[in-house]
Amino acid sequence: MLAGVDALAALAVEAHRPRLGTDSDHRTIPNETPWLQTAVHLEKGCYRGQETVARVHNLGRPPRRLVLVHLDGMEEHLPEPGTPVTAGTREVGRLGTVVRHHELGVVGLALVKSATLEKGAADLRVGGSVAVVDPDDLVVTTDDTVAAARERVRAVRSATIGR
Repeated sequence: MLAGVDALAALAVEAHRPRLGTDSDHRTIPNETPWLQTAVHLEKGCYRGQETVARVHNLGRPPRRLVLVHLDGMEEHLPEPGTPVTAGTREVGRLGTVVRHHELGVVGLALVKSATLEKGAADLRVGGSVAVVDPDDLVVTTDDTVAAARERVRAVRSATIGR
């Protein structure tokens, strides 16, 4: 079956497959994207940023997350990659690839601050469009190990236990 480049891009966005440089920036770490599962080995080798990747993996909370956003589609032109995602007057992320999907409508990938997503990501905007984070991307599961690690870090920071 033949398909065009736009159809391929729409399916890649639906599958949360980020494009290097478009859906990431100079601060992106693998924990913020699906690359942690496909491109990074957590148990071998030494590489630049390994300590950061391991720390975020063990604590389970990357500073930002790649999410699928649904745009209202009211504007004739799609927003450009790099357009800020805002919540009220605060910039909380940036838009990456944005496409017209045959079933989902106008959707895009955005790197959004985790704290914003934990609060429910209400009233997000991208340019002149209203943006809604896909409900599946709002669910964050934490296992007991990650919860224990976070509690240990909180205790050390508050000086309630010794280092």
